[in-house]
Amino acid sequence: MSSSEAEPDRGWFVRILDNSGGAEEGIVEEVKDFQDLAHANAYARAYVRDSVERCRVGGAVGREVLEAWFSFGEDAIVVEAGDDGWKSASELEDFAATPATPMERDWRTLDPRRLVEDDEEVEL
Repeated sequence: MSSSEAEPDRGWFVRILDNSGGAEEGIVEEVKDFQDLAHANAYARAYVRDSVERCRVGGAVGREVLEAWFSFGEDAIVVEAGDDGWKSASELEDFAATPATPMERDWRTLDPRRLVEDDEEVEL
């Protein structure tokens, strides 16, 4: 199976990891049912971006933010995506150096659990 193909019965999923070690094996949750790899990558990136911002105390930048994130933040991994999956390590320093915009942090709108099929009823 190539790295750009998800298992047919599972689809793409993102594993959320607790850097503080508070969760069993570090896994907080697994978010499933992404439309495609690009969707899973965008979600993982926004989730980590938001986590970094929650660790930014008093306008800190750089090393202080990274230290807080590695101690208290949450990482996101696109499972079984190989080299095609987004990796936090490639952007952490940039995230720590520059505060995010609200749009960069908005993983909630990318959450596949919020997506509803047209034929499904939505309770208001």
